[in-house]
Formats: sequence, structure tokens, C-alpha cells
Amino acid sequence: MSVEQATVDGQDSIEQLGRELGERIAQTPEYERFEDAREAVQRDEAVQAKIDEFEQIRSEFMHARQTGQATNSGLQRVQEAQDELHSMPVMSEFLDAQEELTDTLEVVNEAISDPLAVDFGGEAGGCCQD
Repeated sequence: MSVEQATVDGQDSIEQLGRELGERIAQTPEYERFEDAREAVQRDEAVQAKIDEFEQIRSEFMHARQTGQATNSGLQRVQEAQDELHSMPVMSEFLDAQEELTDTLEVVNEAISDPLAVDFGGEAGGCCQD
């Protein structure tokens, strides 16, 4: 077996471990709760309407900010729309489930990164990290 083949085989096994890890994560209660909550948000017409409303208000504020016409009342309007959206029970459940899954994934990231002394989750943002 050549060195190149050993490297390819090693890479394949690492990729396989990654796939297995992904499959195991998909079987966790945290992931299942997140998926259920995400689907509930997608099915709920009232939540979808509130998301559309929030995105419209936010878009208007961002445009005003880019043109130098943003106001504190505009920002407050965005925050109020977001609060209304987040207070909806279906959306609140989604946000809680998302936070729980994120916490679980951070623990997994630490377990992977600790032996390597590298925080892959923190480095994933780009190439120009200080």
C-alpha cells in the first residue's frame, strides 16, 4: 500500500466517522425536537404571516439605515415586531429547540476540538481569523 493510498483510506475513514456522527446527531432528542418545531413553524400560517411582516419591517428599517434615514422609532418597531413573533407559542418552541440543539452541537464541537487544540466551530467563519 502506498503512502498516498493510506492517506486516502485515512481520509475516507474520517469522512465516514463524520457521516456517522451526523447520523447520530440526527437521532438525538434535541435534533428531533428541533425538526418537529421547525416543521410546526412552517405549517403554521399565522406564524408565517408574522415572519413575513417582521421581514418586511426589518427590510424597511435596513433600507432606511442604508440611506441615513433610520430612526429610533423605526428600530423600536423592528424590535416590537420581533418580540411579537418570538412570543408566539410555536415560534417560542422553535427558538427554545434551536438553542438546545446549538448547545448540544457546541458540546460536540468541544469534544472534537479539545484533543486537537483547535476550535473548529470558531474557525468556520472564514480564513482571516486573528
